[in-house]
Amino acid sequence: MTNSLYTSLLNDHQKHQKKFAVLLDPDKIAPGHLEILTRKAIDASVDYFFVGGSLLVKDSMDDCLAPIKANCDIPVILFPGNAYQVNAKADGIFFLSLISGRNPELLIGQHVIAAPLLKESDIEVIPTGYMLINGGAPTAASYMSSTTPIPHDKNDIAVCTAMAGEMLGLKLIYMDAGSGARNPISESMIAAIREKIDLPIVVGGGICDAEKAYLNCKAGADVIVVGNAIEKEPDLITEIAEAIHSFETVS
Repeated sequence: MTNSLYTSLLNDHQKHQKKFAVLLDPDKIAPGHLEILTRKAIDASVDYFFVGGSLLVKDSMDDCLAPIKANCDIPVILFPGNAYQVNAKADGIFFLSLISGRNPELLIGQHVIAAPLLKESDIEVIPTGYMLINGGAPTAASYMSSTTPIPHDKNDIAVCTAMAGEMLGLKLIYMDAGSGARNPISESMIAAIREKIDLPIVVGGGICDAEKAYLNCKAGADVIVVGNAIEKEPDLITEIAEAIHSFETVS
């Protein structure tokens, strides 16, 4: 296992260079649609594909990863809902500890199951503090994890949770309002966490336009993740990528 992906994430964070990740749920992507999204991602210089979901009911991970790896060089990082989503075709995996919840299965249980598989693979493992933030509607992530998200207006709880994750040695903080969130994470919460931790911050859930993506970058997010909105409107890839990458030129 190497650490090239994390090194790149950390270097970009230190240089204030913002990155864009397209999130793909293998169960929801038809082969033809995947080809369209991949082509648009290449044209827009998307930085990462994140692949995974809270619950996969089809044996579709291979069908999603194989064409991406065959047709482009964009790094693919697994965003797993459980240990069974480990796949050797990926470049890396967010080893998610759900630090916003109190479910031991998602703090250490699933990790024990996945550890021997990852040890024998070439997948880069990125220890990640995963924080669910209330996005105004029940989500698959909160239901499947049996946890309560952090209230959207409780910046102090979010900050203390992120600080604890950093002190535990996690290398990344991933803030997520969940798939289909009505309300994305506020810039004030992102900024409050940014002020107190030195780790790269990934933000996703409910981001539907280029303006919100840019404002999240301005608040301190390092990687912006968009999934649902792009599945519905693939042309958003270009608009959001331009907004995120333009931040580098004006900072």
